[in-house]
Amino acid sequence: MKRHSLELVQVEDRWRWNKAVAGLPSAHVLQSYEWGDFKSRHGWQPTRLLFERGHEAVAAASVLLRRLPRGPGGVMYVPKGPALDYGDAELIATVLTELEGLARAERAIFIKIDPDVSADRSDVKQLLELRGWRASSEQIQYRNTMLVDLRRSEDELLSAMKGKWRYNIRLAQRKGVEVHQVGMDDLPLFYEMYTKTSARDEFIIRPFSYYADAWGTFVSQGLAQLFLARCEGDTLGGLILFHFGDRAWYMYGASTDRHRNLMPNHLLQWEAMRWAKAQGYSFYDMWGAPDVLEESDPMWGVYRFKMGFGGEFASWLGAYDWPVSRPVYWLYTTAMPRVLDLLRWRHRRSERRNMLGEAPEYG
Repeated sequence: MKRHSLELVQVEDRWRWNKAVAGLPSAHVLQSYEWGDFKSRHGWQPTRLLFERGHEAVAAASVLLRRLPRGPGGVMYVPKGPALDYGDAELIATVLTELEGLARAERAIFIKIDPDVSADRSDVKQLLELRGWRASSEQIQYRNTMLVDLRRSEDELLSAMKGKWRYNIRLAQRKGVEVHQVGMDDLPLFYEMYTKTSARDEFIIRPFSYYADAWGTFVSQGLAQLFLARCEGDTLGGLILFHFGDRAWYMYGASTDRHRNLMPNHLLQWEAMRWAKAQGYSFYDMWGAPDVLEESDPMWGVYRFKMGFGGEFASWLGAYDWPVSRPVYWLYTTAMPRVLDLLRWRHRRSERRNMLGEAPEYG
């Protein structure tokens, strides 16, 4: 049967874009209209490319461009995309050709992609490398994650969990912990817990204004749900669940140090899964797992927590870059970071000498 030729269109309509992308294989919330809209307020310029065959969407790429402070160049990124059937080599090649052409036209240094394609797909990896795409040393998103298949019954989901996790869920329920679905007004409270979580677990976060924009954009558009765990009026923890296409993503979690023995975080995860299942989503993505499954990995504790809920480890292909100019790409990704590291090292050394009362070096 003869295939219709592909038509490429740039889409600016929110409803049309989300409807098309949500129906594609490997659809991701970071390819939604809302994510590009949000990033446009933080230094990025989105271009939304829709590939249609006979008026049917077969591929999509929301491309973000960030200009450099000086000069015409910039960097381009297709977060968790493009979305398409990665079993169709001809379609992949067509989409990559358009992305490469766009990067060249914008005089970008490189364009980066990182779709949710299994790390076992050697055919996709080979196709990328034959076209000059390189496995990137800079992974923007998590390479690996934990997936819970929500197409099973609730009893089956519980049975797939570790016994201690089921016990903790029931303990929280017996002790009076309740999980509530809340909205925009509770985002400041969630951020307050998030700041305490970042201090306790030693990770860096952004100001509230950034998250208020990110979280608020998706909550207001019905693409994210905030859950809070409470006991006798005291808020103990929360999570934000993004949802799009056929899955939901547990992207943000926060908790206090109060009443941790009541296991509110276990109940939060279970109620979020139940909600996602009831909404018709097929998968619960727990958003992040170690690069190496060893106890020395910094994410090992997080991995054990997620694994207890019956999640299956999923390893993706990871980020790939296509350099427009290989020399400039090398300068940007290799030489400049080394120079910056050297400058930071010299600055720290100079500060240390000054603290010790030593004379600074010259020349």
